[in-house]
Amino acid sequence: MIKILFVCHGNICRSPMAEFVMKDLVKKSNLEAQFHIESAATSREELGNPVYPPVKRKLAEHGIDCAGKTARQLRASDYAKYDLLIGMDSANLRNMRRICGGDPDRKIHLLLDYTSRPGDVADPWYTRDFDATWRDAEEGCRELLKKLSLTDTP
Repeated sequence: MIKILFVCHGNICRSPMAEFVMKDLVKKSNLEAQFHIESAATSREELGNPVYPPVKRKLAEHGIDCAGKTARQLRASDYAKYDLLIGMDSANLRNMRRICGGDPDRKIHLLLDYTSRPGDVADPWYTRDFDATWRDAEEGCRELLKKLSLTDTP
């Protein structure tokens, strides 16, 4: 089983969007038994809060439900628990490495590094452009799944 943890600053916008997009892609590919997918925050600001309403609406537009998801913080113990820890931007990566005590097994990556246009996932908290974030999350997850399906290992 491949265990993936998507991570952003607050765990109410980008990382839950990626979590539920990836779960949807995995389900549509009949690969649910092969994956465990969650998301977390690098900060404590939104702990316990649900997915941001505009993100919920964007997911719902695509038939994806994220009911019951609440923000949680990344823990150092997550490094051992997950095969891949996927950050949304370079600030997330720095904070992920700090929280996890480094990245000796090279498990920490940016989502868009799996695409032909590496970089940061658009942050709708600031841009208010939930469509751009959707495109980034969907493309990143699709390409990540493609890579994992070909290799069967992270």
